[in-house]
Amino acid sequence: MTGRSSQDWRKLTLGVVGLGLIGGSVCLGAAGFRGASRFGSIIGFDADPQARAQAVELGLVERCAPSVPELVQEADIIMLAVPVKAMGQVLRACIELGEQPFAGKIVSDVGSVKASVRACFEAALGGMPASVVLGHPIAGSEKSGVFAGRADLFVNHKVILTPLENTDVDAVAQISALWTLLGADVLEMTVEHHDRVLASTSHLPHLIAFSLVDTLAVQDDSLDIFRYAAGGFRDFTRIAGSDPVMWHDIFLENKTAVLESLELFSKDLQRLRTAIESGDSEQLLGVFTRAKAARDHFGTMLANKPYRQKMTSRELKFVAGPATQLSGAIRVPGDKSISHRSIMLGALAEGLTTVEGFLEGEDALATIQAFRDMGVVIEGPEAGSVKVHGVGLHGLKAAPGPLYLGNSGTSMRLLSGLLAAQQFDSVLTGDESLSKRPMKRVIDPLGEMNALVESENDGRPPLKISGKRPINAIHYDLPVASAQVKSAVLLAGLYADGETSVHEPAPIRDHTERMLRGFGCEVLTEGPVCRLRGGQKLTACHIDVPADISSAAFFMVAASIAADADVTLKHVGVNPTRTGIIEILRLMGADLQVSNEATVGGEPVADIRVRSSRLKGINIPPALVPLAIDEFPVLFIAACCAEGKTVLTGAEELRVKESDRIQVMADGLLELGFASKVTSDGIEIEGRGATSDPVFQSGSVDSHGDHRIAMAFSVAAIRAGGPVTIHRCANVATSFPDFPGIAANIGMQIDITDAEL
Repeated sequence: MTGRSSQDWRKLTLGVVGLGLIGGSVCLGAAGFRGASRFGSIIGFDADPQARAQAVELGLVERCAPSVPELVQEADIIMLAVPVKAMGQVLRACIELGEQPFAGKIVSDVGSVKASVRACFEAALGGMPASVVLGHPIAGSEKSGVFAGRADLFVNHKVILTPLENTDVDAVAQISALWTLLGADVLEMTVEHHDRVLASTSHLPHLIAFSLVDTLAVQDDSLDIFRYAAGGFRDFTRIAGSDPVMWHDIFLENKTAVLESLELFSKDLQRLRTAIESGDSEQLLGVFTRAKAARDHFGTMLANKPYRQKMTSRELKFVAGPATQLSGAIRVPGDKSISHRSIMLGALAEGLTTVEGFLEGEDALATIQAFRDMGVVIEGPEAGSVKVHGVGLHGLKAAPGPLYLGNSGTSMRLLSGLLAAQQFDSVLTGDESLSKRPMKRVIDPLGEMNALVESENDGRPPLKISGKRPINAIHYDLPVASAQVKSAVLLAGLYADGETSVHEPAPIRDHTERMLRGFGCEVLTEGPVCRLRGGQKLTACHIDVPADISSAAFFMVAASIAADADVTLKHVGVNPTRTGIIEILRLMGADLQVSNEATVGGEPVADIRVRSSRLKGINIPPALVPLAIDEFPVLFIAACCAEGKTVLTGAEELRVKESDRIQVMADGLLELGFASKVTSDGIEIEGRGATSDPVFQSGSVDSHGDHRIAMAFSVAAIRAGGPVTIHRCANVATSFPDFPGIAANIGMQIDITDAEL
């Protein structure tokens, strides 16, 4: 959609009906806040003659029209900023202008109950004109009236537009552009969804605040209650200072949705009362931990996008610079694969599972939130420590809605197997990137086990999983080497009657089998086949998550290609199904030493010291490809800095990761002046040699939202002739929180910048 550009506003007249807090703030913002182009004219109307005079005196409007119809005739864009209860009267007044009073105009409103506003239009005009764009700014103040207006009221606040099927697209774009001019973030949703969401997030809190203050105000010691109230009480009850008449109208106009939210809240409040009376510590802890985590989750995980569609958004970009001498000892975050599984199996176990070294990245946090949504009490994470109060194999409960998994393919694939065996239905959703990733490789084997996992998007998310179906034990030959598919089948096999087995076409990660054994489940491994008998009980245990070798890989390559580098990576997981990166770098001639080897919680760990070396190109052995599948983006950077040609084959899996990692890396390398040859299942890279000269030129690359692509090009900047700008880096936090900060500890230069898309 495209609206008029900002310079067009001077050709238009803005008319605002209702000059209180919201209407007055629209006028002040549109009149030139932040240096924006002003409208040609801003006129107003208010039912109160004194307010009209004051609005002109205060400079809210240039002048006021004597009536609504006269304002409508003069204005090009009309903002109806009157209470919902008054909307019908305003619209009926416009009827004197004819059957189509808004012909040639663009109209919007600010009402907080969109179904009621729509009904007002339909009652007064017999339908919704196409040029009317219903809207609602999520901004306000306890102050009201003509003196309450603020030019910055909408800055960094959300405005929800609720266009109907017949709403004109250009009108939506124009109103969206107006709110953006006022500093707001504009979103869209349906009328019905808006009213349900606002009943829960705005109307219900106001109702509770009004009720709580009213209850406490009539207590005998009410003066002391308010005198000694803490900041939390004052912050929460501030909204009880809002306009009582306005909120009276809102509660009555949106009563159906408000009552539904109030009913749910009342039931949960009663459960809390019962828990306090009975001393049910676990029930209280469950509510409090879920509440705290949910607040953090939906603020961070969803990047402040709790609604269906965000029309304006920001990106995060890295600007990485050249570096020479890298040195120091660092410990990268915990292994993502093990972190995921510690929560899943801990939830299915009986007893309290404790986890240390948990990866607090968004992918792993998505798994925690999913199990909290299914009734599991999980404390933390705090500094990598998590406590999981297991509910047993059959203790999960249906989530209140779809399970949102962000960018985590591991969460979605493993949960598909787990949830297929439950006694309730589930829906799994994710962000834009995850919604493009193939899930058919999981759907097919689960179907063979009698599970029903459906997708309306050619095998891509969202996934609808039907429960209450008996799971059959099967033998499954993996068509591709995928630890996620193997794990999904094994997790479903926990609920099957009989033995489930999986055959691997090549060695792949075995974290699930190792951890199942740690929880007391017997899993047999015979060569490329692993077997698991259904119905086994899992018993809680302690898990120490080692540092993630996939995260360590970026620094292994960085130290190998930089001059005078000496970097030690501490307590890295060196599971033999994950050490492809070590073996490939050694074949390329890397100076890499492994020491302090130990076994922690069934997983081998070690320190890895890497120093500068003269790398050489190699033909990567096919057997090592599955063991380094996630590390190839940064291995491509190593190949560019090596002497001779590096050839990768048999890596089709890279084309269906968060991005087509082969093509995206090749495109990015070309932007930095380095050509490569892409093949159907790999890539050929002719290295430029281990000299001190720059291998890459300064430039700008697009990571396509793929965290490993973004981090790989941050490493490439070490050998670049100038800064390398990497776009769309927000997803780095999904697997490697504070990557730039940890990189800085050894001397890498990575700056983070917010930028408009």
